[in-house]
Amino acid sequence: MYDVLIVGGGPAGLSAAMLLGRCMRKVALFDSGVYRNSYSHAMNGFISRDGTPPAEFLRLGREDLAKYEVDIKQKRIARVTKEGDLFKVEDEEDQVYLSRKVLLATGLCDRWPKIPGAEPFYGSSIHHCPYCDGYESKNKPLAAYGKNRDAIGLSLSLKTWSSDVMLFTDGTNRLTREDRELLARNKVQINTAAIERLEGEDGHMQHIVLKNGQVENREAMFFSTGSDQHSDLARQLQCDFTSKGVVRTYKHQQTNVPGLYVAGDAARDMQLVIVAAAEGTKAAVAINMELQKEFRL
Repeated sequence: MYDVLIVGGGPAGLSAAMLLGRCMRKVALFDSGVYRNSYSHAMNGFISRDGTPPAEFLRLGREDLAKYEVDIKQKRIARVTKEGDLFKVEDEEDQVYLSRKVLLATGLCDRWPKIPGAEPFYGSSIHHCPYCDGYESKNKPLAAYGKNRDAIGLSLSLKTWSSDVMLFTDGTNRLTREDRELLARNKVQINTAAIERLEGEDGHMQHIVLKNGQVENREAMFFSTGSDQHSDLARQLQCDFTSKGVVRTYKHQQTNVPGLYVAGDAARDMQLVIVAAAEGTKAAVAINMELQKEFRL
């Protein structure tokens, strides 16, 4: 019997596990080894760890946990149910674990653009978050990718990092007159032609080749193509979701399911590593306070 089971070994899960370990709770952390930022070469914007490779950040996090009594299990959780006040969690080998509380820190997975030739550039010159990777692409000719109207906001945001931004809608053309006027006022170029392929060398994108024969020189691409829950565990427990497809959480990462918390990208806050870590800590404090009340005479 555990006090808390944490599903997800990224920044939210590691941060929560450390604080709960410091509270001397019996904790198990399950890590599937699959992470949203697996393509990234560096984790940026995290004070004291700016530019750290994601794998190194995870290694350091596990190293911090070594001094606490936290069970780290390299397993994927397949099923979770709630039976009375307890959670029953099963891994992919049908091993069963019982716990008073559960924290899901399972994250999201991005829908990377499925463009011929794109994969070698994932994480080096194709990114989803300008706050994470925009600085490294500053003053370069940038592409904002999203079909229909999906990347209008992204293209405008990229003007913070470069004066040369082009919006690519890849063969779709649903921009309104107001959209075009807004983009023109902010000097965002528009290209609605279908993309044939991407070209470049050594992980660095250089050209976007269009099916009409046109070639655009672009050195980085940021995309707005959506994301999905990495795990269906929250749905198994009938959590409420927002219109954006993330779990609806409350002030201290609680969900509508008593005893269940969600932190990190799977929840409703900003999707940044430092925010995920903070949410993990916030959830850990709330979980410990809830356990304190339950054990109080």
